[in-house]
Amino acid sequence: MRVMEHEFSFSEEDVVTSAVCFHAQQAVEKFLKAFLVLKGVEFGKTHNLELLLELCKRLDPEFERIEIGNLTQYAIEVRYPDEFYIPTLEEAKEAYEIARKIKDFILEKTGIRI
Repeated sequence: MRVMEHEFSFSEEDVVTSAVCFHAQQAVEKFLKAFLVLKGVEFGKTHNLELLLELCKRLDPEFERIEIGNLTQYAIEVRYPDEFYIPTLEEAKEAYEIARKIKDFILEKTGIRI
């Protein structure tokens, strides 16, 4: 089965940028955690992508190529009223692209085909 690549294109009126950023953060978190689980590494309860990425780097130096930008902040800031933040369309596009690249990287590393 071949996965089709989709270009990320929409107008600002069409998107809830906080949702895009939150789900991009969640996707990256889950991909990094999946890699660590496959390698038998424990990491505790965390949403900290920097920590998870550091653990991945210890196992495989190719993870040095991974950029996660500001994704960690979207785990909390876009979800809770005390910390509420509305990302820009540019931030949403960047978050999406980061998540897509990390998905491709992790799938290649693990040999998982979807």
